[in-house]
Amino acid sequence: MTKHISKISVIAALVTGFGLSSCTKKFDDINTNPDKPSQASSEWLATNMLTSITSKDISQGTGFRQPFSLGKYISWTELVSDNQYNKLTRVDFARLLVLRDVEPMIKNASTSELKTTFEGFGHFIRAWQFFLTTMQVGDIPYSQAIQGSTGVIKAKYDTQKDVFIGILRELDQADSLFAKGVNFTGDFIYQGNVDKWRRLANTFQLHVLMNLYKKTGDADLDVINKFKAVAARPLMRDYSDNFAVTYTASAGYAYPWSNTPAQINSFVDYPVMSNSIMDPMIASQDRRVFYVAEPAPALIRGGKSASDFSAYLGIDPADEMSTIVTRKTAGNSCGVNKRYEQLYNAEPVGLMNYWDLQFILAEATVRGWISGTDAQTYYANGIKSHMNFYVKYTPASYAHGMVMDDAYINAFPATVALTGSSENQIKQIITQKYIAGFFQNSDFTAWYENRRTGYPVLTINPATNLNTPANAMPLRWLYPQKELDYNAENLSAALQTQYNGNDDNNVIMWLLK
Repeated sequence: MTKHISKISVIAALVTGFGLSSCTKKFDDINTNPDKPSQASSEWLATNMLTSITSKDISQGTGFRQPFSLGKYISWTELVSDNQYNKLTRVDFARLLVLRDVEPMIKNASTSELKTTFEGFGHFIRAWQFFLTTMQVGDIPYSQAIQGSTGVIKAKYDTQKDVFIGILRELDQADSLFAKGVNFTGDFIYQGNVDKWRRLANTFQLHVLMNLYKKTGDADLDVINKFKAVAARPLMRDYSDNFAVTYTASAGYAYPWSNTPAQINSFVDYPVMSNSIMDPMIASQDRRVFYVAEPAPALIRGGKSASDFSAYLGIDPADEMSTIVTRKTAGNSCGVNKRYEQLYNAEPVGLMNYWDLQFILAEATVRGWISGTDAQTYYANGIKSHMNFYVKYTPASYAHGMVMDDAYINAFPATVALTGSSENQIKQIITQKYIAGFFQNSDFTAWYENRRTGYPVLTINPATNLNTPANAMPLRWLYPQKELDYNAENLSAALQTQYNGNDDNNVIMWLLK
C-alpha cells in the first residue's frame, strides 16, 4: 500500500487552486522542460486514484481497526474508543479531491479505445467516492463538486436523492463503456482486466440499489426494475473477482497490521473478540470461529482444547472498559487469530466481495425483487465462497485443528438454512454477511448494514454509550468543519432542508426514511 492522501478540505484546496491559476502562466512558460512530458499519463492517474481509494478505505496499523470497532466486531482495550462507544464526530470530504484526476485521465488517453475504458473507470471512481460520502452525512455537493477550475469554489449541495440518481447513472455509463473498452495498465487490483471492472461496477450498483430498499415506491428511482436489469448484466463470478488489495512482505505493502513492530504489538495486546460475531458462529458450530479467533486462555488452562467450540467466547463491546479489561486480564476473552499479525499477506482485504453479491441477491429474492433462483442458493453460495476464501489464505496451522474441508463447507449452509418469515430470513442473511465482513469491507459496511436493517442486533448500554441520547445508536456523522468555514451558506441551506437546520448525529437522512 502507499501513502494516505492528505486530509485537507475539498473547498480549501479548490479555493487555493483557483486563486493561483491566473498568476502561474508566465512561471509555467519559462519553467517547462521541453525534453520531459508536461502532463501525467492516463495510466499514472488511474493508479493514483485507485491508490487514493484503497488507502482511504483500508487504513494501516491501528487505524485499520476503526470500522470494526464501530461495527462491533472487536473491543479495543488500550483506551476508550469513540467508535466502539458510538461517538461519531466530523468527517471530511477529502476523498473527493482525487476526482480532479478524472478529466485529465480521460483527456490524456493515448488511443480512442483507451479513452473509452478510462471514461468508464472515471464514472466508477466518481460513483464510489460520492456514494461513500453521502452515506456518511446525507446531502452533499455533487453536480458542482470539484469544479474549481470553472470558477465554482463554493459548491451547492444536491439532495441525497439526486446524488443517488447521479450515482446510478454513472454506474450505467461505466457498464456501457467498460463493455466497449480495452484492457489497460496502471491497475494493481485487476491488472487492467476491463471485464472484471465491468463486473465490479454492476455488482456495486446492486449494492447501491439495495441501500435504496426503502425507496421502492419512488418512480424516479424505479429501484426494483432497475435491480432486475442490473442483475442480468455480467457480475462477479467468484472471490477472484473481489475488489480487494493483496499484500506481500514488502515494506509498505504488507497486511495492515504487519508493517511495523509497534503495530504488531498493539494488535497482539489490545483487541478482543465481540459476542456480536462470536455468538452466532459458536451457536451454529461454524468452524470459521477457529480461523478468526484464539481460544480464551483461562478456558484452555481449565482443560479445554483449542479445537473445542466451548473454549471460545465473546465479550459485549458495550460493557464498561474496566469490565472488558478485567475479563481480558483474567483470560476470559478471545484474542484475534494470530495469523492476522504474523502473516504479512494474511489475506486480501476486499471493499466489495463476491460473497457480498450473493447475500445481496439472496436478500433481493426474499424481498421479491428477483426470481428464478431460490434465496437459499444465493445464501449458501455466499457462505461457501467465504469459507473457501479462508481455506485458501489460512495455513492449516492457524485453524486450531479444525480445518474446513470440502465436505464440511458444502454441508454447512444447510445447518443455518433460511427459515420462517421474510424478516427472519433477512436477519439470517445479514448475520452471515456480517460474519463474512470480519476484517473485510473496511468502509464501515457492517455499521451501515446495521443502520439499514437493524441486524445484527447490537447492545445499547446507556452507561457507556457516547451518543446523545445515550439510549440510541447515532445515525450519521457530522459535516466537515472546513465546510462550515468555507462553504457555510450552502451547507446551512442543506441542513435546513434536511434536518431543520440541525447538524446532529441522530437526525434521519432521506435514505433512511
